[in-house]
Amino acid sequence: MTVTLEASDGVGTIRLDRPPMNALDVAIQDRLRELAEEATRRDDVRAVVLYGGEKVFAAGADIKEMQAMDHTAMVVRSKALQDSFTAVARIPKPVVAAVTGYALGGGCELALCADYRIAADNAKLGQPEILLGLIPGAGGTQRLARLVGPSKAKDLIFTGRHVKAEEALAIGLVDRVVPAAEVYEQAHAWAARLAKGPALALRAAKESVDAGLETDLDTGLTIERNWFAGLFATEDRERGMRSFVEEGPGKAKFL
Repeated sequence: MTVTLEASDGVGTIRLDRPPMNALDVAIQDRLRELAEEATRRDDVRAVVLYGGEKVFAAGADIKEMQAMDHTAMVVRSKALQDSFTAVARIPKPVVAAVTGYALGGGCELALCADYRIAADNAKLGQPEILLGLIPGAGGTQRLARLVGPSKAKDLIFTGRHVKAEEALAIGLVDRVVPAAEVYEQAHAWAARLAKGPALALRAAKESVDAGLETDLDTGLTIERNWFAGLFATEDRERGMRSFVEEGPGKAKFL
């Protein structure tokens, strides 16, 4: 398989494996959606790592495959493409992208679907679709602008230039830069820590932030309030508060 999901210790790793550059063809796009939905369902997956291997995250779409598509074919395919990436973005669990080497075009857009991005010090990210006479089509114009702001997003999209890890960190495109050999280890550690947390509260936090960003402040506060109150019906809330009172902060163990 070109994309797999393996779980251990509560962490599911969605691994791209299509050498040499993990080009995101139709088969990979569809498989990403399937595995995102599987990760959502599985109780043994409490956090997710997106990983392309030691050398490259994903260098973009399969251009030869795209070249063969006409307008009619892409009208049909573009919705499935976006749906695949949206399925990753909507995994209701913490998701971290472990970015090595190139994350370009669709690869950058896939990293944007994560909640947190850890990049290798030799990583290069970008949206070079403009160089093909196109624009990003898997969420890049929307998720990138929401993450780094419209002017920085437009600079990257208009020019198609690659951003090195240091600049990506400076503009907020990635959240941490580490030596290349440590990317997956640190991403897994981030996910493993959260996999031990209260699953429903983490889901509530993610949905509150993500849904709130898409609406006005009053509606966002309503989303937050409803989740906040609803969590008082959970066993995790009882366990967390009881542990705080009896043992002090930070010692609760969640199932």
